[in-house]
Amino acid sequence: MRLRDRIAFLVDGVVMAIDALTANRVRAVLTISGVAVGVFVVVIMAAAVHGVNESVKQDVESLGPQTFALQRRGITLGCDGTDEKCPDRKNPPVLLSEARAIREIPEVAAVTALAVGSANMKFHDRALENVGYEAYSPQWMETDAGDIVPGRNFTAAEEAGGARVILINDSLANALFTRESAIGKQIMVSGQPFTVIGVYEPKAGFLLQLQGRGNDKPRAIIPLETARRYLGLDIKQVWLRVKPREDADGIVVMDEVTATMRGRRGLRPAVRSNFAIITQDRLLDTFNQFFGAIFSVGIGLSAVGLLVGGVGVVAIMMISVTERTREIGVRKALGATRGLILWQFLIEAVTVTTIGAGVGLLIGVALAALVKATTSLPASVPASGIISALLASALTGIVFGIVPAFRAARLDPVEALRYE
Repeated sequence: MRLRDRIAFLVDGVVMAIDALTANRVRAVLTISGVAVGVFVVVIMAAAVHGVNESVKQDVESLGPQTFALQRRGITLGCDGTDEKCPDRKNPPVLLSEARAIREIPEVAAVTALAVGSANMKFHDRALENVGYEAYSPQWMETDAGDIVPGRNFTAAEEAGGARVILINDSLANALFTRESAIGKQIMVSGQPFTVIGVYEPKAGFLLQLQGRGNDKPRAIIPLETARRYLGLDIKQVWLRVKPREDADGIVVMDEVTATMRGRRGLRPAVRSNFAIITQDRLLDTFNQFFGAIFSVGIGLSAVGLLVGGVGVVAIMMISVTERTREIGVRKALGATRGLILWQFLIEAVTVTTIGAGVGLLIGVALAALVKATTSLPASVPASGIISALLASALTGIVFGIVPAFRAARLDPVEALRYE
């Protein structure tokens, strides 16, 4: 058969499939819906995972290409909480004295100490309870991407002296001051008067929002020593962000930080480090593992939808074979081979599932665009997700359409012509 004839035959099969769908609308809708649901789940999960990965990558990269974290415990998935499987539970906290020692390393450009807490905040008759805040050391702007507009950061002298100054984000400013300017205003933080010196806008993506530090929730930044003196924050345990100098080798700096920490803690060479250094690659790998597991669950759910659609394909195609028995007999009497009959019904099955895939794909792309437009999550459907969805639908049509197609191909032409 020439290529032109094959194309014409393929088009005829698609047209017949559409005619069969329009003739049996209820069965067609049920079949298409099952496939559409399965493809929709694949597409929307791929869009969500792709968007989260991009957002986390932007968050991590915004901190600087070589900036890393030093904290008491590492990032682990699947830890059951026992000391045997989670030895980091026994690690001592990271101390401010250790942060000062790391600052003395020549290749280190900045070290930020961080602790978190919450407090009640009030301005005149407007009050908010349990507002989260970060308590930072003065160099925090060098390791934490964002802008202060309007206003300024607190100085090292203000932090050392425990000055009662505070930076707030847009959400907190709108909640307390509505349309008034926040700069220079005095607010009560857990009963203590604090002066607002700046409005901070973080470059927040999914990672910061997951930590509750996005701009969508009221949040504040307070000098570390101030939080200790006036808000009772325990700063014996802090997290550190370390930024190497631009001309320094990041791996060398991490080795020097590790050596400094181990030396201060008196750890012998054979003893494991009782602290954790978290690099950007490690953070991204952890999130990829986590959302990879979520995506696997989504694939399982989509498989159920495709299975439902596949059962519908079997049903509608078996009915189609029965209703068109005489037609099959005529085709065979005119010279159609088993292969041609088989090919025709497989085309019809694939056409049904492809239409369902198209519906699910359009809904998934539209929903991903809506999420991207209304949230900070850059959800988008990658090309691999579209290809996977279409291939899955075509495979569903072939697998579940093969039985009806074989039945049609095996019909005896004489018996088929006698069928009423």
